[in-house]
Amino acid sequence: MCHTPDPEDVAALYRQLRKAFEDGKNEPGAAEFYYCECEMRRHDRAGTPRVERGLLWAYWLLSGYGLRAARALGWLAAAMLLTIMLLMGYGLPGSSPKQEATGTVPPGGARSVTFTIDKDDPQNPTGDRFTGKRFEKALNITLNSVVFRSSGQDLTTAGAYIEMTSRLLEPALLALAVLAIRGRIKR
Repeated sequence: MCHTPDPEDVAALYRQLRKAFEDGKNEPGAAEFYYCECEMRRHDRAGTPRVERGLLWAYWLLSGYGLRAARALGWLAAAMLLTIMLLMGYGLPGSSPKQEATGTVPPGGARSVTFTIDKDDPQNPTGDRFTGKRFEKALNITLNSVVFRSSGQDLTTAGAYIEMTSRLLEPALLALAVLAIRGRIKR
């Protein structure tokens, strides 16, 4: 009777081959066996826990197990484009909040003057949301978020959450791309 090996058995074989290639200083060969090993672990329903399979699936989808730089850069570009569109549609206020100065000047001279400056909360625009000026502002905010910098722009509440999310996800995608490129150069 012929027995077809399970993904768990094949993953162990790939792991041994990868280790042998690494010991022989053959990085390109080891990388391919690493990819195959991860594939087998991702498809193994018996020996790999569901959470680990989910993480492997996400790792494969986003960067090909850290070996496919183009995939990670593609996801980064898509995430940045989505961030720009969301900021243009919901994140940028219709106009910059105006500062108003109010105060009292005593009748006897300018001894003490008190000014209070309040800013209104940014509001969503009522007119055209997708303009060149709004695109440029959204692009600036998005590029800043990729490198963990705050844009310093006035944003609506939705815009603040969009920026926070992009400041978490986009640098992670950039890191996956950098690791994949590093792996290619190292070979």
